[in-house]
Amino acid sequence: MRLFAIGTNRLADRLYLDHAATTPMLPVAIAAMTDGMAHWANPSSPHAEGRAARAALEGARGCIAAVYGWSGEVILTSGASEALAIGLGRSVAERRVISAVEHDAAIRVAAEAAVIAVDASGLIDPTSLDAALGISGRPVVAIQWANSETGVRQPIAALAVTIHAAGGLLLVDAAQMPAGADPAVAEHADFVAISAHKRGGPPGIGALLVRDLATLLPTGGQERGYRPGTENLPAALGFAAALEAPEDLEKMAVLRAKLDDAIARSGGVVVAEGASRHPAIGSYRLPGLAAATQLIRFDMAGIAVSAGSACSSGSMKPSHVLGAMGWSVEASREVVRVSFGRGTNEADIDRFIAEWRGVSRSARAFAA
Repeated sequence: MRLFAIGTNRLADRLYLDHAATTPMLPVAIAAMTDGMAHWANPSSPHAEGRAARAALEGARGCIAAVYGWSGEVILTSGASEALAIGLGRSVAERRVISAVEHDAAIRVAAEAAVIAVDASGLIDPTSLDAALGISGRPVVAIQWANSETGVRQPIAALAVTIHAAGGLLLVDAAQMPAGADPAVAEHADFVAISAHKRGGPPGIGALLVRDLATLLPTGGQERGYRPGTENLPAALGFAAALEAPEDLEKMAVLRAKLDDAIARSGGVVVAEGASRHPAIGSYRLPGLAAATQLIRFDMAGIAVSAGSACSSGSMKPSHVLGAMGWSVEASREVVRVSFGRGTNEADIDRFIAEWRGVSRSARAFAA
């Protein structure tokens, strides 16, 4: 059997600016996961090895809760998508509500949900929220902390007040939220979906933070009876280790501000420029040049960016997020996303700006 490896030497000179899709595993996470594999035993087994594995698993669970400032329960899942499916599908609620700019993972499991409109900046429209909450029956409401395409952040604390006043439950999709970045989430959310691979941990693991298990229907099996299947101890250890490595959001905000300014000065459009946004995510329109063409040009120049979220960019279908914000299909097809990670620096931003300006000049010359 032949194993295929990624050509790391071939990728060494490339610039990776697609951290919102996934960010490379941190060495500390790899080390923790490797140690977990070396000392693997089933955490549900009653013998000494199983008990040691259980202790390690609970230690990782406690770490995950602590770094997010969470005082409730932590249900380990295969990722944020499963966490959203559990929260939307098994919460003690009579109906589901999502915003028009939610991730495809939420839309897929709540196709019949009432939809909250957003304004031109991507922020939830209060009148539409009130209308969705005014229908009879207790709702569970799913809202992203920060949109994965545009980076637009929702005012979680204010939204929670409105939702709870209507008797609803708030499910926050915090896959893009660095641990501890917004205390309002830990203070006000009933459920929080998080993902390891967005934070430098391994793929294939995430968690649903639950304030009160009485608001969630159990299924039996592991994870306190709320998710069947043998627990992935090595991945849990890698997840916890990654979360303890800080993310410099102030540095990222400075870098994104520099990129925003350069794009605007060079004839580009900064998506949701006036809104509160994730410091590490920016979306930009280059008028007159399709995003698919831009991605090819950047990739040939050794730069990895994306169009839309990772789950939709492969299809190159029009962005439902930009559509909900009032963008035309034509304009939305000219938008690419740039996102930073822990190692992104000013030289990286300068390199991308130089390439973007070159692509922009070529587009204008072709149009002429």
